[in-house]
Amino acid sequence: MPKMTLEDIDVTSKKILVRVDFNVPINDDGTISDDSRVQSCLPTIKYLMEHHARIILCSHFGRPEGKVVEYLRLAPIAGRLSELLGKPVEALRDCIGPEVKSAVDKLTNGDIILLENLRFHPEEEANDTNFAQTLAGLADIYVNDAFGTSHRTHASVVGIAEFLPAVSGYLMDKELSFLSGALENPKRPFAAVVGGAKLSGKLGVLANIIQKVDILIIGGGMAATFIKSQGYGIGNSMFESDKLDYVKKLIAEAESSKVRLLLPQDVVVTQKLVTGSDILTVPVTEIPDAWLIADIGPNTIKVFSAELRNCRTVIWNGPMGVYEIPQSAKGTHSIARVLAEIESTTVIGGGSTAEVVIEMGLADKISHVSTGGGASLEFLEGKILPGIAVLHDK
Repeated sequence: MPKMTLEDIDVTSKKILVRVDFNVPINDDGTISDDSRVQSCLPTIKYLMEHHARIILCSHFGRPEGKVVEYLRLAPIAGRLSELLGKPVEALRDCIGPEVKSAVDKLTNGDIILLENLRFHPEEEANDTNFAQTLAGLADIYVNDAFGTSHRTHASVVGIAEFLPAVSGYLMDKELSFLSGALENPKRPFAAVVGGAKLSGKLGVLANIIQKVDILIIGGGMAATFIKSQGYGIGNSMFESDKLDYVKKLIAEAESSKVRLLLPQDVVVTQKLVTGSDILTVPVTEIPDAWLIADIGPNTIKVFSAELRNCRTVIWNGPMGVYEIPQSAKGTHSIARVLAEIESTTVIGGGSTAEVVIEMGLADKISHVSTGGGASLEFLEGKILPGIAVLHDK
Protein backbone atom coordinates (compact mmCIF):
# COMPACT_ATOMS: atom_id res chain seq x y z
CA MET A 1 0.00 0.00 0.00
CA PRO A 2 1.50 3.41 -0.99
CA LYS A 3 2.21 5.73 1.93
CA MET A 4 1.07 9.32 2.39
CA THR A 5 3.76 11.91 1.73
CA LEU A 6 4.30 15.44 2.97
CA GLU A 7 2.40 16.65 -0.12
CA ASP A 8 -0.75 14.94 1.15
CA ILE A 9 -1.03 17.20 4.21
CA ASP A 10 -1.16 20.92 4.93
CA VAL A 11 2.18 21.95 6.44
CA THR A 12 1.76 25.73 6.35
CA SER A 13 2.71 27.31 9.69
CA LYS A 14 2.80 23.82 11.23
CA LYS A 15 5.65 22.48 13.35
CA ILE A 16 7.02 19.51 11.40
CA LEU A 17 9.33 16.99 13.09
CA VAL A 18 11.43 15.38 10.36
CA ARG A 19 13.40 12.22 11.12
CA VAL A 20 16.49 12.37 8.92
CA ASP A 21 19.56 10.16 8.73
CA PHE A 22 22.56 12.43 9.25
CA ASN A 23 24.82 9.56 10.36
CA VAL A 24 27.61 10.77 8.07
CA PRO A 25 31.33 9.88 8.04
CA ILE A 26 33.51 12.44 9.83
CA ASN A 27 37.22 13.11 9.32
CA ASP A 28 39.64 13.33 12.25
CA ASP A 29 39.49 17.13 12.06
CA GLY A 30 35.71 17.07 12.51
CA THR A 31 34.82 17.82 8.88
CA ILE A 32 32.31 15.73 6.96
CA SER A 33 33.99 13.43 4.44
CA ASP A 34 30.78 12.55 2.59
CA ASP A 35 27.67 14.72 2.89
CA SER A 36 25.48 12.70 0.49
CA ARG A 37 23.08 11.73 3.29
CA VAL A 38 22.61 15.39 4.16
CA GLN A 39 22.09 16.34 0.52
CA SER A 40 19.59 13.52 -0.01
CA CYS A 41 17.21 15.16 2.50
CA LEU A 42 17.36 18.63 0.89
CA PRO A 43 14.23 18.15 -1.30
CA THR A 44 12.07 17.49 1.77
CA ILE A 45 13.58 20.36 3.76
CA LYS A 46 13.26 22.81 0.86
CA TYR A 47 9.63 21.81 0.25
CA LEU A 48 8.81 22.51 3.89
CA MET A 49 10.65 25.85 3.75
CA GLU A 50 8.83 26.89 0.58
CA HIS A 51 5.50 25.94 2.17
CA HIS A 52 6.21 28.02 5.28
CA ALA A 53 6.52 25.16 7.75
CA ARG A 54 8.46 25.34 11.01
CA ILE A 55 11.05 22.63 10.65
CA ILE A 56 12.47 20.49 13.47
CA LEU A 57 15.07 17.99 12.28
CA CYS A 58 16.16 15.01 14.37
CA SER A 59 18.77 12.32 13.79
CA HIS A 60 21.11 9.87 15.45
CA PHE A 61 24.86 9.96 14.90
CA GLY A 62 27.24 7.12 15.71
CA ARG A 63 26.86 4.83 18.72
CA PRO A 64 27.03 6.92 21.90
CA GLU A 65 25.21 4.16 23.83
CA GLY A 66 22.80 6.41 25.67
CA LYS A 67 25.24 9.01 26.96
CA VAL A 68 26.60 12.35 25.77
CA VAL A 69 29.73 11.97 23.65
CA GLU A 70 31.16 15.34 22.63
CA TYR A 71 32.57 14.29 19.26
CA LEU A 72 29.18 12.85 18.30
CA ARG A 73 27.34 16.15 18.59
CA LEU A 74 25.43 17.29 15.49
CA ALA A 75 26.68 20.90 15.35
CA PRO A 76 29.12 20.25 12.43
CA ILE A 77 26.28 18.73 10.43
CA ALA A 78 24.04 21.72 11.14
CA GLY A 79 26.88 23.89 9.86
CA ARG A 80 27.10 21.96 6.60
CA LEU A 81 23.31 22.02 6.19
CA SER A 82 23.37 25.80 6.68
CA GLU A 83 25.88 26.08 3.82
CA LEU A 84 23.78 23.90 1.53
CA LEU A 85 20.55 25.77 2.26
CA GLY A 86 22.03 29.26 2.41
CA LYS A 87 20.30 29.98 5.72
CA PRO A 88 21.13 29.35 9.37
CA VAL A 89 20.27 26.02 10.98
CA GLU A 90 20.51 26.18 14.76
CA ALA A 91 21.98 23.09 16.45
CA LEU A 92 20.43 22.53 19.87
CA ARG A 93 22.33 20.95 22.77
CA ASP A 94 19.63 18.40 23.53
CA CYS A 95 16.61 16.84 21.86
CA ILE A 96 14.15 17.11 24.77
CA GLY A 97 13.72 19.39 27.76
CA PRO A 98 12.54 22.97 28.50
CA GLU A 99 15.29 24.68 26.47
CA VAL A 100 14.39 22.59 23.42
CA LYS A 101 10.69 23.35 23.86
CA SER A 102 11.48 27.07 24.16
CA ALA A 103 13.56 27.04 20.97
CA VAL A 104 10.80 25.24 19.08
CA ASP A 105 8.16 27.69 20.30
CA LYS A 106 10.24 30.59 18.93
CA LEU A 107 10.34 29.17 15.39
CA THR A 108 8.72 31.24 12.66
CA ASN A 109 7.61 30.04 9.24
CA GLY A 110 10.55 28.66 7.24
CA ASP A 111 12.89 28.41 10.24
CA ILE A 112 14.94 25.24 10.84
CA ILE A 113 16.50 23.76 13.95
CA LEU A 114 18.38 20.50 14.43
CA LEU A 115 17.86 18.60 17.67
CA GLU A 116 20.87 17.05 19.37
CA ASN A 117 21.86 13.40 18.77
CA LEU A 118 18.85 11.27 19.70
CA ARG A 119 21.03 8.41 20.88
CA PHE A 120 22.46 10.49 23.72
CA HIS A 121 19.29 9.22 25.44
CA PRO A 122 19.02 5.44 26.01
CA GLU A 123 15.23 5.78 25.66
CA GLU A 124 15.64 6.33 21.90
CA GLU A 125 16.87 2.84 21.07
CA ALA A 126 14.60 1.34 23.73
CA ASN A 127 11.57 2.85 21.96
CA ASP A 128 10.48 4.32 25.27
CA THR A 129 6.90 5.56 25.09
CA ASN A 130 7.46 8.63 27.26
CA PHE A 131 10.49 9.68 25.22
CA ALA A 132 8.53 9.26 21.98
CA GLN A 133 5.63 11.25 23.40
CA THR A 134 7.97 14.04 24.51
CA LEU A 135 9.47 14.27 21.02
CA ALA A 136 5.99 14.27 19.53
CA GLY A 137 5.00 17.11 21.86
CA LEU A 138 7.34 19.40 19.93
CA ALA A 139 5.42 19.13 16.68
CA ASP A 140 2.10 18.92 14.85
CA ILE A 141 3.15 16.43 12.14
CA TYR A 142 5.83 13.74 11.83
CA VAL A 143 7.72 13.15 8.57
CA ASN A 144 10.03 10.16 8.20
CA ASP A 145 12.75 10.84 5.63
CA ALA A 146 15.24 8.37 7.13
CA PHE A 147 14.88 5.14 5.18
CA GLY A 148 18.26 4.01 6.51
CA THR A 149 16.88 3.73 10.06
CA SER A 150 13.42 2.44 9.20
CA HIS A 151 14.33 -1.14 10.03
CA ARG A 152 14.91 -0.04 13.63
CA THR A 153 12.16 -0.08 16.26
CA HIS A 154 13.30 3.16 17.88
CA ALA A 155 11.29 5.94 19.51
CA SER A 156 11.94 8.52 16.77
CA VAL A 157 11.18 5.97 14.05
CA VAL A 158 8.22 3.98 15.36
CA GLY A 159 7.05 5.18 18.77
CA ILE A 160 6.46 8.76 17.72
CA ALA A 161 3.88 7.72 15.11
CA GLU A 162 1.50 6.79 17.92
CA PHE A 163 1.15 10.47 18.82
CA LEU A 164 1.38 12.38 15.51
CA PRO A 165 0.11 12.07 11.94
CA ALA A 166 2.99 10.22 10.23
CA VAL A 167 3.91 10.57 6.54
CA SER A 168 6.95 10.02 4.34
CA GLY A 169 9.39 12.61 3.01
CA TYR A 170 10.65 12.76 -0.56
CA LEU A 171 13.69 10.56 0.09
CA MET A 172 11.62 7.88 1.80
CA ASP A 173 9.07 7.99 -1.02
CA LYS A 174 11.86 7.64 -3.62
CA GLU A 175 13.39 4.68 -1.80
CA LEU A 176 10.05 2.88 -1.61
CA SER A 177 9.23 3.67 -5.23
CA PHE A 178 12.48 2.32 -6.67
CA LEU A 179 12.90 -0.69 -4.40
CA SER A 180 9.24 -1.73 -4.62
CA GLY A 181 9.14 -1.08 -8.35
CA ALA A 182 12.21 -3.21 -8.99
CA LEU A 183 10.92 -6.11 -6.92
CA GLU A 184 7.23 -6.03 -7.80
CA ASN A 185 7.00 -4.71 -11.34
CA PRO A 186 10.41 -4.82 -13.02
CA LYS A 187 11.10 -4.35 -16.71
CA ARG A 188 12.65 -7.59 -17.92
CA PRO A 189 15.14 -9.14 -18.16
CA PHE A 190 15.58 -8.49 -14.43
CA ALA A 191 18.92 -9.29 -12.77
CA ALA A 192 20.14 -9.23 -9.20
CA VAL A 193 23.85 -9.00 -8.44
CA VAL A 194 24.59 -10.21 -4.92
CA GLY A 195 28.03 -10.10 -3.31
CA GLY A 196 29.69 -9.28 -0.04
CA ALA A 197 31.74 -11.25 2.42
CA LYS A 198 29.20 -13.52 4.12
CA LEU A 199 26.54 -15.70 2.57
CA SER A 200 24.70 -15.95 5.90
CA GLY A 201 23.95 -12.23 5.76
CA LYS A 202 22.26 -12.57 2.38
CA LEU A 203 20.15 -15.73 2.84
CA GLY A 204 16.91 -13.79 3.14
CA VAL A 205 17.68 -11.71 0.05
CA LEU A 206 18.51 -14.78 -2.03
CA ALA A 207 15.39 -16.63 -0.87
CA ASN A 208 13.18 -13.69 -1.84
CA ILE A 209 14.69 -12.61 -5.14
CA ILE A 210 15.21 -16.08 -6.61
CA GLN A 211 11.44 -16.09 -7.13
CA LYS A 212 11.46 -12.73 -8.92
CA VAL A 213 14.56 -12.42 -11.12
CA ASP A 214 15.52 -13.80 -14.50
CA ILE A 215 19.25 -13.71 -13.73
CA LEU A 216 21.05 -14.09 -10.40
CA ILE A 217 24.75 -13.16 -10.32
CA ILE A 218 26.90 -14.20 -7.35
CA GLY A 219 30.26 -12.63 -6.42
CA GLY A 220 32.26 -11.51 -3.42
CA GLY A 221 33.52 -13.64 -0.55
CA MET A 222 30.18 -15.46 -0.37
CA ALA A 223 30.95 -17.00 -3.79
CA ALA A 224 33.50 -19.28 -2.07
CA THR A 225 30.68 -21.29 -0.49
CA PHE A 226 29.03 -21.68 -3.90
CA ILE A 227 32.32 -22.79 -5.47
CA LYS A 228 32.95 -25.22 -2.61
CA SER A 229 29.45 -26.68 -3.05
CA GLN A 230 30.41 -27.61 -6.62
CA GLY A 231 33.21 -29.80 -5.31
CA TYR A 232 36.13 -27.47 -6.08
CA GLY A 233 38.93 -26.53 -3.74
CA ILE A 234 38.96 -22.93 -2.53
CA GLY A 235 42.41 -22.77 -0.92
CA ASN A 236 42.35 -20.86 2.37
CA SER A 237 39.24 -18.88 1.46
CA MET A 238 36.61 -18.56 4.16
CA PHE A 239 33.40 -20.46 3.50
CA GLU A 240 30.32 -21.43 5.49
CA SER A 241 30.21 -25.20 5.79
CA ASP A 242 26.76 -25.18 7.35
CA LYS A 243 25.37 -23.43 4.27
CA LEU A 244 26.57 -25.89 1.63
CA ASP A 245 23.24 -27.75 1.54
CA TYR A 246 21.39 -24.44 1.32
CA VAL A 247 23.49 -23.42 -1.67
CA LYS A 248 22.86 -26.72 -3.44
CA LYS A 249 19.11 -26.27 -2.93
CA LEU A 250 19.29 -22.69 -4.21
CA ILE A 251 21.12 -23.83 -7.34
CA ALA A 252 18.49 -26.52 -7.89
CA GLU A 253 15.67 -24.01 -7.34
CA ALA A 254 17.20 -21.64 -9.87
CA GLU A 255 17.41 -24.46 -12.42
CA SER A 256 13.82 -25.58 -11.86
CA SER A 257 12.58 -21.96 -12.02
CA LYS A 258 14.59 -21.29 -15.19
CA VAL A 259 16.58 -18.55 -13.45
CA ARG A 260 20.08 -18.10 -14.88
CA LEU A 261 22.41 -18.44 -11.89
CA LEU A 262 25.85 -17.11 -12.79
CA LEU A 263 28.86 -17.97 -10.62
CA PRO A 264 32.47 -16.87 -11.08
CA GLN A 265 34.38 -18.78 -13.76
CA ASP A 266 37.76 -17.41 -12.72
CA VAL A 267 38.97 -15.54 -9.67
CA VAL A 268 41.81 -13.34 -8.48
CA VAL A 269 43.62 -14.98 -5.58
CA THR A 270 46.29 -13.83 -3.14
CA GLN A 271 48.16 -15.20 -0.14
CA LYS A 272 47.51 -12.09 1.94
CA LEU A 273 44.61 -9.64 1.79
CA VAL A 274 46.84 -6.59 2.02
CA THR A 275 47.79 -3.84 -0.42
CA GLY A 276 50.70 -4.82 -2.65
CA SER A 277 50.49 -8.57 -2.13
CA ASP A 278 51.07 -10.86 -5.10
CA ILE A 279 48.00 -11.96 -7.05
CA LEU A 280 47.16 -14.69 -9.54
CA THR A 281 44.19 -15.14 -11.84
CA VAL A 282 43.04 -18.75 -11.99
CA PRO A 283 39.96 -20.75 -13.05
CA VAL A 284 37.73 -21.67 -10.10
CA THR A 285 38.73 -25.29 -10.74
CA GLU A 286 42.39 -24.51 -10.06
CA ILE A 287 42.54 -22.37 -6.92
CA PRO A 288 45.90 -23.16 -5.30
CA ASP A 289 46.25 -24.31 -1.71
CA ALA A 290 47.06 -21.59 0.84
CA TRP A 291 45.70 -18.84 -1.47
CA LEU A 292 42.59 -16.73 -0.87
CA ILE A 293 39.87 -15.60 -3.26
CA ALA A 294 40.08 -11.78 -3.43
CA ASP A 295 38.01 -10.84 -6.50
CA ILE A 296 36.23 -12.12 -9.57
CA GLY A 297 38.51 -12.66 -12.57
CA PRO A 298 38.58 -10.98 -16.01
CA ASN A 299 36.60 -13.70 -17.81
CA THR A 300 33.93 -13.53 -15.12
CA ILE A 301 33.80 -9.75 -15.46
CA LYS A 302 33.21 -10.15 -19.22
CA VAL A 303 30.43 -12.71 -18.71
CA PHE A 304 28.70 -10.76 -15.94
CA SER A 305 29.00 -7.49 -17.88
CA ALA A 306 27.56 -8.97 -21.07
CA GLU A 307 24.55 -10.34 -19.19
CA LEU A 308 23.91 -7.04 -17.42
CA ARG A 309 24.04 -5.04 -20.65
CA ASN A 310 21.02 -7.02 -21.87
CA CYS A 311 18.96 -6.34 -18.72
CA ARG A 312 16.25 -3.73 -18.27
CA THR A 313 16.29 -3.81 -14.45
CA VAL A 314 19.26 -4.52 -12.16
CA ILE A 315 19.53 -4.56 -8.36
CA TRP A 316 23.04 -4.75 -6.90
CA ASN A 317 23.90 -5.42 -3.25
CA GLY A 318 27.40 -6.35 -2.15
CA PRO A 319 30.88 -5.91 -3.71
CA MET A 320 32.50 -8.48 -6.00
CA GLY A 321 35.73 -8.65 -4.04
CA VAL A 322 37.89 -7.00 -1.40
CA TYR A 323 37.46 -3.61 -3.03
CA GLU A 324 39.35 -1.75 -0.30
CA ILE A 325 42.59 -3.24 -1.73
CA PRO A 326 43.48 -1.82 -5.18
CA GLN A 327 44.55 -5.13 -6.75
CA SER A 328 41.22 -6.77 -5.87
CA ALA A 329 38.87 -3.88 -6.67
CA LYS A 330 38.58 -4.39 -10.43
CA GLY A 331 35.53 -6.65 -10.28
CA THR A 332 33.51 -4.25 -8.13
CA HIS A 333 34.58 -1.21 -10.15
CA SER A 334 33.77 -2.97 -13.45
CA ILE A 335 30.23 -3.85 -12.38
CA ALA A 336 29.71 -0.27 -11.19
CA ARG A 337 30.81 1.11 -14.57
CA VAL A 338 28.54 -1.26 -16.48
CA LEU A 339 25.52 -0.24 -14.42
CA ALA A 340 26.41 3.41 -14.99
CA GLU A 341 26.53 2.85 -18.75
CA ILE A 342 23.38 0.83 -19.45
CA GLU A 343 20.05 2.50 -20.18
CA SER A 344 18.09 0.50 -17.65
CA THR A 345 16.60 0.88 -14.19
CA THR A 346 19.56 0.35 -11.87
CA VAL A 347 19.21 0.20 -8.09
CA ILE A 348 22.16 0.02 -5.68
CA GLY A 349 21.14 -1.50 -2.36
CA GLY A 350 23.02 0.75 0.03
CA GLY A 351 25.93 -0.14 2.31
CA SER A 352 29.43 -0.63 0.92
CA THR A 353 28.12 -0.96 -2.63
CA ALA A 354 26.68 2.54 -2.43
CA GLU A 355 29.95 3.85 -1.00
CA VAL A 356 31.87 2.47 -3.99
CA VAL A 357 29.52 4.07 -6.53
CA ILE A 358 29.68 7.41 -4.72
CA GLU A 359 33.48 7.28 -4.44
CA MET A 360 33.74 6.55 -8.18
CA GLY A 361 31.56 9.56 -8.98
CA LEU A 362 28.94 7.40 -10.67
CA ALA A 363 25.96 7.94 -8.35
CA ASP A 364 24.25 10.36 -10.74
CA LYS A 365 24.39 7.72 -13.50
CA ILE A 366 22.55 5.13 -11.39
CA SER A 367 18.75 5.27 -11.26
CA HIS A 368 18.75 5.02 -7.47
CA VAL A 369 21.45 4.61 -4.83
CA SER A 370 19.79 3.59 -1.58
CA THR A 371 20.76 5.46 1.58
CA GLY A 372 20.02 2.43 3.74
CA GLY A 373 22.41 -0.50 4.11
CA GLY A 374 20.63 -2.69 6.63
CA ALA A 375 17.23 -1.25 5.73
CA SER A 376 17.62 -1.95 2.02
CA LEU A 377 18.85 -5.47 2.80
CA GLU A 378 15.75 -6.21 4.89
CA PHE A 379 13.53 -4.66 2.23
CA LEU A 380 15.09 -6.92 -0.41
CA GLU A 381 14.38 -9.85 1.91
CA GLY A 382 10.69 -8.97 1.64
CA LYS A 383 10.39 -7.84 5.25
CA ILE A 384 7.98 -5.10 6.33
CA LEU A 385 10.12 -2.38 7.90
CA PRO A 386 8.62 -1.07 11.18
CA GLY A 387 9.39 2.56 10.37
CA ILE A 388 7.45 2.26 7.13
CA ALA A 389 4.58 0.22 8.53
CA VAL A 390 3.60 3.03 10.95
CA LEU A 391 3.25 5.67 8.20
CA HIS A 392 -0.26 6.50 7.05
CA ASP A 393 -1.49 4.71 3.94
CA LYS A 394 -2.71 6.83 1.05
